[in-house]
Amino acid sequence: MALIAMWAHPRAVSTAFLRMMIARGDVTVVHEPLVTLVDTGRVDLPAADGGTVTVTSPDEVTAHLVALGRDRPVFVKDTLEYRYAHLFAAPERIADATHTFLVRDPARTISSHHAIKPTVQCHEIGYEHQWELFELVRATAHRPPVVLSAEALLRAPERVVAAWCAAVGLPYRPEALTWDPGERAEWRRTRIWHLDVERTAGFRPVDKDFAVTVDNDPTLRAYHAYHLPFYQRLIQHAIPVEEPS
Repeated sequence: MALIAMWAHPRAVSTAFLRMMIARGDVTVVHEPLVTLVDTGRVDLPAADGGTVTVTSPDEVTAHLVALGRDRPVFVKDTLEYRYAHLFAAPERIADATHTFLVRDPARTISSHHAIKPTVQCHEIGYEHQWELFELVRATAHRPPVVLSAEALLRAPERVVAAWCAAVGLPYRPEALTWDPGERAEWRRTRIWHLDVERTAGFRPVDKDFAVTVDNDPTLRAYHAYHLPFYQRLIQHAIPVEEPS
């Protein structure tokens, strides 16, 4: 099975990574099926014949992606504002997938999350769910989890993507590091979250200031204090990447 999962907390640059995977052209790419299922009760997934299949349960999502990965490499990206209990109930169903985790410093991601969703709750920040899933994968999957630093990805995309490809068993395709900017059908339902990547043609830091931050808001400061330990545990496992001097 060639199923590669990327698990990210919201605002981790994961959609830019997915955009790079689309640009490769040799992998079936699936955008946030579990988030979509929780939010809407159904999700359309690509089918092997080029069409789509609609599923309405998390077990159906897993089964379909596993089957799809038998014909062609599949890359699926999802975010962890929710804790997907079915993964913990039956980890053997995803044990043969390659699981990767993208993490970014929580101070910026929390402020960015709040700017889009001012009603964000602490659990939706996602690092706790990410750490729990990382530990599950480490204990039950057939291959060790792969962790990437979003900051390193933005500073040295060539080196980080090459290291990630080597870790997951895909050929490195440097031409995929640039793409045409613009909206994509894959993320139209949640487009407000992906406007930054629509304006880019590659990995680059986005220069943006936020009015409400972990430094000036007590609620966001509390979220940061809660999730920081989970980020610190995860980032210790990030792929070491030699960055340009």
